[in-house]
Amino acid sequence: MDTAIFEKVLTLAHQSKASDIHFKVGAPILLRINGELMETKSPILTAEDTYSIAKSVLVNAYPPVEAEHLREWDGSYSVPGVSRFRVNVYRQRNTIALIMRAIPFEIPNFESLKLPEILKKISLESRGLILVTGVTGSGKSSTLAAMVNHINNNRKCHILTIEDPLEFMHKNIKSSISQREIGLDTENFSLALRSALRKDPDIILVGEMRDYETIDTALRAAETGHLVLSTAHTTDAQSTINRLISVFPSDKQATTRLRLAESLVATVSQRLIPIKEGKGRVPACEIMRMTKTVEECIKDPLKTFQLKDVIEQGHDSYSTQSFDQHLMWLFKDGAISYDTAHAAATHPSDFERQVLLDTGGDMPD
Repeated sequence: MDTAIFEKVLTLAHQSKASDIHFKVGAPILLRINGELMETKSPILTAEDTYSIAKSVLVNAYPPVEAEHLREWDGSYSVPGVSRFRVNVYRQRNTIALIMRAIPFEIPNFESLKLPEILKKISLESRGLILVTGVTGSGKSSTLAAMVNHINNNRKCHILTIEDPLEFMHKNIKSSISQREIGLDTENFSLALRSALRKDPDIILVGEMRDYETIDTALRAAETGHLVLSTAHTTDAQSTINRLISVFPSDKQATTRLRLAESLVATVSQRLIPIKEGKGRVPACEIMRMTKTVEECIKDPLKTFQLKDVIEQGHDSYSTQSFDQHLMWLFKDGAISYDTAHAAATHPSDFERQVLLDTGGDMPD
């Protein structure tokens, strides 16, 4: 498959609103649309096809990578006027395969992503740690981009991002934005983060909290008066707190709880839920903001399990919300069906009980 045909495929995939494109030997091209993987009518791909696609993608790789010696590679690829793509090239059964995720040129905003209004206020915090969490494909990168975009439109400050690879390409509006890519601009997350404070940042975005050193350095940056934005592959606030603490040696975990309680500003955990009518998905979000009660739940490991109840009770005062609360509101608004909401609920039986209370005992059709 030559470069012209390859880019035509990417263009058609973009027009189909595919989030991901799969190229693998022995199968047609696959597109993920609205969360579902779908076969296209393309010919079955051969080893020569995927090898030539990899060569097209790797032509501008830095440092240079030879397709025949490649085992795993992460990077990006652009089709001018169409879209950018985050790329993972890998080997399976001794043949090359590729997964490409679409990254629009246009920077998303909270309205286009249908995210809760409170995220605008959270984004404009001056210091501390904000974490966006969720499984792969839940929209974490888009939410972070919307946060940076909101800051860029409202604050005069220096935003430094450390990403692997660069995804959304921001332009200076009110803020000055420096974007560093792992492998191209810096060696790794921990090294880039350690040197970040010498670049006079007000805000630091770290693509992912991957390891002990990155988490420790990010906490130190938040403790010294910077706003730090990052992601974690966790499903809710409680699992996020437990995951971050578990990365540290046992003799440092109690201290880390105190550091998190003092530095954490908010966690935003999200899942993408199929909408009721038509095609598309809407985010269901758990939002936790730091309060005295939340602080005590983080400091005391015996109270961390109470976070869900604390989040739900804080909605009126702090605009916090649990997943099940947001699912209930989406269901009541007619955005998602009862079956979809029930299946996605953290506690399905409690969700069902609440629906019965609200409807006087009549289950929805």
